[in-house]
Amino acid sequence: MDDVITLAHGAGGTVMGKLIKETILPSFFLRRALEGIGLDDLDDGASLKLRDHEIVVSLDSHTVSPLFFPGGDIGRLALAGTVNDVAVMGAKPIAVLDAVIVEEGFPISDLKRVLSSMNRAASEVPVAIIGG
Repeated sequence: MDDVITLAHGAGGTVMGKLIKETILPSFFLRRALEGIGLDDLDDGASLKLRDHEIVVSLDSHTVSPLFFPGGDIGRLALAGTVNDVAVMGAKPIAVLDAVIVEEGFPISDLKRVLSSMNRAASEVPVAIIGG
């Protein structure tokens, strides 16, 4: 029987480290670009060196249930996670991309709540949401 992903694979511990080193890293040949920080560095994001600047990029994703919980929701969590990853690498967050995945049958009203929450969180930083 094939191994399966568990919550431990996303918890940041030994199980996640093993998954990254044994499954994810060997799956990709090009893991760094423009002499920046790359996949092998196992940092919170990556970087691209362009002339006299280094641009830090990150992508984050989350699954939570319920989507709306005391003190937050998936929209705020998604925005804050990406901004935090860039900030802990020592860069100033200025823009983010959104990755919104919704399943068929998801209420448009809930999608609007999530997007509104992302927008409020972005305004607090402030960062622009420039695509996704």
